[in-house]
Amino acid sequence: MVAQKAAAGPARDSVRDQEIGVEQEHLDRVYRRLEEKIHEAEFLVDDAARRGQVGTPGALAERDAQVFRAGIHLNRLNSEFEDFLFGRIDLLLGKDGERGPDGAYTSVEPADGAVQGERAEIAETLHIGRLGVLDADYSPLVIDWRAPAAAPFYRATPKDPGRVVRRRVIRSKGRKVLGVEDDLMRPELAASLDGAELPVVGDGALMAALGRARSHTMRDIVSSIQAEQDLVIRAPAASVTEVGGGPGTGKTAVALHRAAYLLYQDRRRYAGGILVVSPTPLLVAYTEGVLPSLGEEGQVAVRAVGSLVEGAEADTFDEPEVARIKGSARMVKVLRKAARGALQLPPPAATGDGVPSRLRAIAFGERVELDAEELRDIRRAVLGGTAPVNLLRPRARRFLLDALWAKSGARKRHTDPELAAEARSAFDEDISTEPYFIDFLDAWWPELTPRRVLAAMADERLLGRWSGGSGRSGATTTRTKSGGGARGRVLQPREVRLLARSLRRLDAEGRGPLSVHDVALLDELQVLLGAPARPRQREAGPLDHLTGLEELTTFADRAAARRSRDERLESLREEARTDYAHVIVDEAQDLTPMQWRMVGRRGRHATWTIVGDPAQSSWPDPEESAAARDEALGNRPRRQFMLTVNYRNPAEIAEVADKVLALAMPGSPSPEAVRSTGVTPRFAVAGDEGLGASVREEARRLLAEVDGTVGVVVAMDRREEARRWLADLGDRVVPLGSLEAKGLEYDATLVVSPAEIAGGRTRDDVSAGASPAGLRVLYVALTRATQRLTVLSGERDAPDADGVPELLRGGGPRG
Repeated sequence: MVAQKAAAGPARDSVRDQEIGVEQEHLDRVYRRLEEKIHEAEFLVDDAARRGQVGTPGALAERDAQVFRAGIHLNRLNSEFEDFLFGRIDLLLGKDGERGPDGAYTSVEPADGAVQGERAEIAETLHIGRLGVLDADYSPLVIDWRAPAAAPFYRATPKDPGRVVRRRVIRSKGRKVLGVEDDLMRPELAASLDGAELPVVGDGALMAALGRARSHTMRDIVSSIQAEQDLVIRAPAASVTEVGGGPGTGKTAVALHRAAYLLYQDRRRYAGGILVVSPTPLLVAYTEGVLPSLGEEGQVAVRAVGSLVEGAEADTFDEPEVARIKGSARMVKVLRKAARGALQLPPPAATGDGVPSRLRAIAFGERVELDAEELRDIRRAVLGGTAPVNLLRPRARRFLLDALWAKSGARKRHTDPELAAEARSAFDEDISTEPYFIDFLDAWWPELTPRRVLAAMADERLLGRWSGGSGRSGATTTRTKSGGGARGRVLQPREVRLLARSLRRLDAEGRGPLSVHDVALLDELQVLLGAPARPRQREAGPLDHLTGLEELTTFADRAAARRSRDERLESLREEARTDYAHVIVDEAQDLTPMQWRMVGRRGRHATWTIVGDPAQSSWPDPEESAAARDEALGNRPRRQFMLTVNYRNPAEIAEVADKVLALAMPGSPSPEAVRSTGVTPRFAVAGDEGLGASVREEARRLLAEVDGTVGVVVAMDRREEARRWLADLGDRVVPLGSLEAKGLEYDATLVVSPAEIAGGRTRDDVSAGASPAGLRVLYVALTRATQRLTVLSGERDAPDADGVPELLRGGGPRG
């Protein structure tokens, strides 16, 4: 923070810092009031306990009721105490002066004289949170998000703003405000608050600059932005809504505001939950700011692709070639074979020979034995269907008992059907409860976990066996650019080596670093394996039905116990949730086929909003990904929208990025950049002191030029280096790998070595490594800045005399 203030100037903080301070002051006031309310509730509980000492039936009943009410209030205050303030709306004067029970004015539309020409005064400010809080004078400090007064926070759009001038998202952690982000519903107004100009942070500031421009053309552009976005936000909820558009067109924000709008329009329909899927944890942090979790029901779950599987979290990256293998739909065939083949692996605690090769039992006083070949036949018969492997264990147990019964000869000795049935029942009971049979079944048909099967694939010999030939699969079998095909091997030998090598970071039980692609494989394996059958719960005994003990507790005690139990059950249900009412996929162009299968399972009965731009895709085989997306969406009808206006990047930055777009996707149109700053991007070349020193120097330069954040984008394999280079420059500098930059934006961006990010040396060197996918990743990196762009060339970039790297020279006309 010291570096930030120094860079911004000794006499002033940035507008963002000032506004964070304003919201922090309000949040501190709210917490002081919450503490007062908690003390009041605690007093009521203590007072009710003292009333119980009177001993009369009336006093006990009164105590019971008061404890119950006070306990609910105290529990709610404590449960909502952290991270509960997330929004603010600044409103014009309303048509009437009536206030609702929450202390806010009820009018939806502005008064006739609220706007004077192009100026207006903010008449009311409301903060939105998980819980309503009034001050000592019963004025609202926080409006409950479910209250009618909070509805404009979700419903207002630039096309239909109502009284809303500014909508602010507040991001906090505990009692600390971390950031604010503004949307302007009326960017054409010069609004004032308490006599001063209304400050605006983030994209709202860009819209304000556009909306207040003198040119009629600029105002027409603002209207077109509003119209485009409003159409998406208010589109009918049924089926699939697909939103396309290049960098800076507001796809993510529009899709998230659409979700909030739908939730408020039809809360009953979407009570099943909304899932927002983002490609990276960094984008999740932004998404949570735009669309906070909406209160205690938790209708909105924001997850990174690498966090969709319970108990798994992506924390490492795969090399591009390995990522292509793991992401391909061909992996379904490999995983299907692995899920069944892993049954033959020694169990974790195996001793001696590991998996047993014969089963011996004593039946009717004689030894009965199944040899290795018979056991193989039984396993093959059990696996003949498509049921998940773990769910087949009861079937395996029954087949083993059938085989032992047949070999015992008992069937021939019992000609009477009734006696035969009794004998068979006794036989099954005797054999299946013997320790040797139980131990055999545990070793021969072990309970498999997705992590253990994934770890087994690190064995190159086993993986080669599971990757050979064609097998039963629900996946598409057409040949893809990634290799493999309908005939022959699913994975080629080199692919087997690379895949096995990447999984050696896991131990035998699958513990260890996971990539985002590993998480999708785990989800597929979970489906193929299934959850093991659980033992039956103990049936209630006669003593369990006795009454009397419950009568010794108060109503408040019993209600609290029920609430605690219900909360635990709800928590378990939330953890296991894999099906949602509405699914939003952000940056959808980057989902691999295996990730589409994973996301598709969570929206089997959902409506969808899909946001993406093919020109920003890092996946090398768009056709394969599109086929997987179609499979996930099924035959739902689709409604398509295209956002065409880039209001993030100045025209000077967009012009540089368009040169790379022309290489990556020739003929692809780019969104129209609608503003110009007059500041051309800077091109620099790493000096003799080394790349790290040059990166630090350029980052310092950008810190001095902008008040906000500086994103430093490097090739994925330089992420750790970049963090070390920039460690002492403060939290305004954000180092990140090229794949982590998707969907994010910064006031200034430093792009380090375009050739490294794109994967090749020169613009004519696509065949040698700068693939179309790599060029699309570079295009993303170049379109993150709202104000300044610096491109720093390294030794692979072949810069010209002006420092312009080869990949950014020429590239064809703008689309």
